Amino acid sequence: MDAPTGVREHCPVAATLDLVGSRSSLLLMREAALGTRRFADFAVRTGLSEPMTARRLAELVDAGLLARADYREPGQRVRQEYRLTSSGVDFLPVITALRQWGDAHADVPGGRPLRVDHAGCGAEVVAEVRCTAGHAVPPAEAVVTRLR
Repeated sequence: MDAPTGVREHCPVAATLDLVGSRSSLLLMREAALGTRRFADFAVRTGLSEPMTARRLAELVDAGLLARADYREPGQRVRQEYRLTSSGVDFLPVITALRQWGDAHADVPGGRPLRVDHAGCGAEVVAEVRCTAGHAVPPAEAVVTRLR
């Protein structure tokens, strides 16, 4: 069923998917969330071709999720690495939610490949839907309020 007229044009989910909705973009954001910074590492860890990696990293920079920063290995020329911006850091719960859903529902050969733990206490990091007052919100208690 198609969305009602006007919903697509004003939908933050659609707008987000326009920025990061491709598989390759999400894999690159996953790697950035895990601390990957260098181009070659992004390409190897995502399994993307170098041209695709370059294209998608440039798109993520243009979208403001990643920023380029110069670095230099001793005796080498200056190169660029990619770092999460504040907008990219704000995207981390999305990556966490996708990983969490995949752990529970996707058929991953070999099982769960990694776990992310809180450095402060050692507990596993998970995504959770909460209201601004801090309460966990089960789906049955979420109330949709149309603003437009």
